[in-house]
Amino acid sequence: MDLKFTEEQNMLRDMTRDLCRDYSGADIVRKMENDPLGVPAELWQQMQQTGLLGILLPEAQGGLGLNMLDCAVIYEELGRTLAPGPHFPSSVMCANAIKKAGTDEQQRALLPAIGAGDAIIVPAWLEPGNGFGPEGIQLRAELTATGYRLNGVKRHVFYAAAANKLLVLARTGDAAEALDLLLVDVKAPGVVLEQQKSMASDTQYRVAFNDVLVPVTDRVGSAGSGWQTWAAAMYDGIILLAAFAAGGAERALEITVQYAKDRQQFGKPIGAFQALAHYMADATAVVDGAKMLVYEAAWAHANGKSVARLAPMAKLFACKAFRDVTAMAQQVHGGIGFTLDYDIQLYYRRAKQLQMNWWDGRYLENLIAADILDSDLPRTIPDPFTV
Repeated sequence: MDLKFTEEQNMLRDMTRDLCRDYSGADIVRKMENDPLGVPAELWQQMQQTGLLGILLPEAQGGLGLNMLDCAVIYEELGRTLAPGPHFPSSVMCANAIKKAGTDEQQRALLPAIGAGDAIIVPAWLEPGNGFGPEGIQLRAELTATGYRLNGVKRHVFYAAAANKLLVLARTGDAAEALDLLLVDVKAPGVVLEQQKSMASDTQYRVAFNDVLVPVTDRVGSAGSGWQTWAAAMYDGIILLAAFAAGGAERALEITVQYAKDRQQFGKPIGAFQALAHYMADATAVVDGAKMLVYEAAWAHANGKSVARLAPMAKLFACKAFRDVTAMAQQVHGGIGFTLDYDIQLYYRRAKQLQMNWWDGRYLENLIAADILDSDLPRTIPDPFTV
């Protein structure tokens, strides 16, 4: 693995850091908490102008044509400032799924629009009381003479009110993986949005589908291929979420180190006390380890190598690092760290939220265990590299 970043990657890092510094400060993160849309206008506009909304799209489709390591560099910077908005669900997950399985017509119509910021498409896949695997998808899509008829409920649909369309993972058969991806207009008759509250105060919705009609032409991929497409997109996505977590953990540690230098107790900075100093020393090793694992997974992907084990490992470890480092940071800050006046609580709440979303720790452990123990064991997801 070559860890020497190219000049272009360093430019991407600097550009994203400057953009986030100017348009995604803690004031913007606070302003977007529990906002019905959750899209910071100036930040989104800057992402449009710099091309950051098309990071995973080829240049022919209006994107930047970046590889996964390039994108990880960008996402690490987004994580440092907890950049809000639908970039991940739309520009990463849905753009990638449509790129992998969409028809030529769907790709021509949707991908340039996503890359330009003219369209926002977000996934609707998790359901109340169900898990992350294909068996957890129980929303039914009944094929009729006029298309698919959807009935059911999705939860944790990020930025649904800001989206033009939803990419819905729906059940079309009784087999575990008899699923399809369907494009649904947010304003279609029968689609009902209800905003949810979350630990991170981010913008999530419960979406109910009541006899929603979807033309067959709005299916993404061949019949019954929805889970394979979604799993393949998830393997790419969790690498970038791991980068986001690593960046957030690094910034949370920097905030805590500065606080430990500034806060005086018994006539000296609290960082001078060995117990606290060792906490921060341990956290430094954890953050560096998370970053290296993220870089390895991103480098492997960029060089055409399998990430069947590395991608789940990266998200598992980086999200745990983010959670553990911010928990330590709260301890160093003391009770005042939980008050809204201090930024560290923004990181602490989002760390746990990220650890529980987009394949949680238990699901990731199952994926890694299946790869470690025996490649012939039944997997909870298919091989993403056949899609």
